[in-house]
Amino acid sequence: MRTYKTPQLVAAAMAVVLSAPGVAAACPWNGGDNTTYYISIGDSIAAGYQPDVNRDTDAAYSDQLYAQLKQNQPGLKHIRLGCDSETTTSLLKGGTCSYPNAQSQLDAAVKALTKHGDRVSYVTVDIGANDILQCVDKTTGAFDQACVNRATQTIPQNLAQITQALRAAAAPKTKLAGMTYYNPFLGQWLRGQGGQEAAKASVSLVNAENAALSQVYSAAGFKIADVAGAFGSNDFTPVDVPGQGQVPANVAKVCQLTWACTKQDPHPNASGHTLIAGTFAAVLRQG
Repeated sequence: MRTYKTPQLVAAAMAVVLSAPGVAAACPWNGGDNTTYYISIGDSIAAGYQPDVNRDTDAAYSDQLYAQLKQNQPGLKHIRLGCDSETTTSLLKGGTCSYPNAQSQLDAAVKALTKHGDRVSYVTVDIGANDILQCVDKTTGAFDQACVNRATQTIPQNLAQITQALRAAAAPKTKLAGMTYYNPFLGQWLRGQGGQEAAKASVSLVNAENAALSQVYSAAGFKIADVAGAFGSNDFTPVDVPGQGQVPANVAKVCQLTWACTKQDPHPNASGHTLIAGTFAAVLRQG
């Protein structure tokens, strides 16, 4: 979800993952007969960025989900493609993170799907948050409505191309899932009356984006991990929070599971990533 670039970790990892011909033995994509694969695709949430250390970490939901899935598939390998600052456009066309032997994150994912065929068990996607976040004034938290209008048109168009390409490259038994987003703008509630109005106003925007994401994922045959629902993003029931008094339940939840209230940063903390991982795991385990 970040709005600045930190491609070094992804580039370094992909230098191993997308190794040149002749060094396939060192490549984690090439396993034995029992090897299967999980491909994680997305933005800095998939990459595990944490603002308290200012870097990507293995707290990512993708890493936690991989650990859960691996319990039942010991030969499972994780192809980790998430990229800080990725938008739907850059995921399609590249330009944010570097992927050796691939033009974009989508290209890297399609190449992995094509290479491993029915050995790819799972694909997860989170994308679209940065398309909206780049429309927010970092100082005031106000939305640039013209930018938002463009983003709400671009997100479903780009995501349709992304999901169709992934579905076309995936084997019939590969399980693909995409997620809805929690609402990080709810953290503004604690900034007084103006922040409360901004938090309320953000709900319709985030709901509209999630509806568009869900429609596109469903049309492409993806399962939907309802992270927005897991975070209770629309629940304004008053609850008592020590040190804060009475606040809406969705505000309390976003403060508990993200850095939105302590560092004014939209990323989930380790507990938030755990909840996201569990939400994905629940739908991937379905038949």
